[in-house]
Amino acid sequence: MGAPAGADDSPRYFKGGAGTDVAAFVKENCLACHAVKPGDGASHSPAIRAELGPPLYYAGDKYREEWLLEWLQAPERIRPAGYYPPTHVRATPEGDVIDEASLVNHPVLDAKLAEEVARYLMTLTPYADRLAEEDYEPSTVPLRMARLDFRRFKGCVACHQDVKGEGGVSGPELYSAWSRLQPEFIVSFVRSPGQWNPGTMMPVLEMNDAAIHRLANYLKTIAEE
Repeated sequence: MGAPAGADDSPRYFKGGAGTDVAAFVKENCLACHAVKPGDGASHSPAIRAELGPPLYYAGDKYREEWLLEWLQAPERIRPAGYYPPTHVRATPEGDVIDEASLVNHPVLDAKLAEEVARYLMTLTPYADRLAEEDYEPSTVPLRMARLDFRRFKGCVACHQDVKGEGGVSGPELYSAWSRLQPEFIVSFVRSPGQWNPGTMMPVLEMNDAAIHRLANYLKTIAEE
């Protein structure tokens, strides 16, 4: 689901039907951009692999089903500069700008197929034990101090947007992260991004549990304000 929506071409549109083999549909139509099982795309060069979308084989450990259902019917750009920003950013006298024409549209699914695909993706939970290890109780935090922590103390704003249009573009926007991602996944990924995605550009921040939980709670707070 990583290929961001762009303005250059109309997206492909898929309709569900009686007897749709959802697993086969995902393999046939998603494999070009996503790993649907460990090792998919391993024959590609690292540069090509980096340009593709995020892996889907642990989608059930990562996403919220209700978000998947809505997003598959109306995809919106999550990564302002694409999954691999160096291929979508060009230098100008005013600084680096996103080459919008290089970004592609994610396919659109009708309601029936979106429901079936979302349900199928939620069955892909190879790392459920990893999430079960997280001892995290979500709560809200004082917005002003939490935003200061996110932007200045942790420096997350260099790569991410916590408010639409404010912040970096090399990472996914985070103002909708709470509605998109499972809480335990957020905590686990911040703790050790490489164990989820070995090719990620996300650094290891070396934080204790309390600091990680504060960041996760900030994402909850901004989603609910």
